[in-house]
Amino acid sequence: MTIAESELEFRRPLLLSEFHIPGYTSGHRHPTISLLNASPLSDSLTMTTPPVGLAQATLAGGCFWCLEAAFERLRGVSAVKSGYAGGARPHPTYEQVCSGASGHAEVVQVTYDPTQVGYRDLLEIFFTIHDPTQLNRQGPDVGTQYRSAIFPHTSEQDAEARAVIGDLVEQGVYDLPVVTTVEAGATFWPAESNHDHYFKRHPYQPYCLAIIAPKVAKLRLKHADKLKD
Repeated sequence: MTIAESELEFRRPLLLSEFHIPGYTSGHRHPTISLLNASPLSDSLTMTTPPVGLAQATLAGGCFWCLEAAFERLRGVSAVKSGYAGGARPHPTYEQVCSGASGHAEVVQVTYDPTQVGYRDLLEIFFTIHDPTQLNRQGPDVGTQYRSAIFPHTSEQDAEARAVIGDLVEQGVYDLPVVTTVEAGATFWPAESNHDHYFKRHPYQPYCLAIIAPKVAKLRLKHADKLKD
């Protein structure tokens, strides 16, 4: 089954903009979180070289907490790191990215074993858990920092990403245009440490319950065969 066929088989909106989420302010999707105990940002990882035998994928599709919660459940994925990519400012902070002024997108960098899960598999998951027709937003999360984007590490990934997007468009999976961009040559900046494993550490936080949990449920329903035991 192709990605497009899979998405046609099961499509339902995950957009919960009508929800009242305590602590949520329009245009800034997360309740206020403290950065006082966050680890300082490390140097940039410009499309980093993964460990021998592993590969990496960097993806943006709304809140990075959502993407992390999904990808860390996949068989063959050894690490998922939230971060920022696609902007001009070096060493961006969470506040700078949330303001929309830095030009970065919230991303996750996924380290995976290509003998267990392929890049196309990751893209299939990616297009399952976010809406690629929403320009510069995902549901209640609004701004260019929440854009749908793929940041290829290699020319092969670049070609595969464009091919997958082309398949989605050609097969008419969505009623609206796919706005996912492919942005090569970006620098990945790791996010502050208090974003790591956010859904796992805060499963009952209102944003997690209203926005992330339904995405994880959809992942389990559609891709149970790709999940870790």
